[in-house]
Amino acid sequence: MNIKVLRGNPTPEELAAALAVVRARAAAEAATPPGAPKPRDGWSDPSRIAAHRLPQPGPATWRSSYSPR
Repeated sequence: MNIKVLRGNPTPEELAAALAVVRARAAAEAATPPGAPKPRDGWSDPSRIAAHRLPQPGPATWRSSYSPR
């Protein structure tokens, strides 16, 4: 694995910290068995949208969709 600093002048401690993060991510990725489902992040979780009541169709829908209740 080659890492190249493109900008700036990092200290040896900063380089060591960045390398530790990269190695930890690579180790975590390698530890997951092939074909195992990946955990969902918050953006793709369907329950995130279901938790809020959506505005119902009607003459004042534009108003209720803009202002919080």
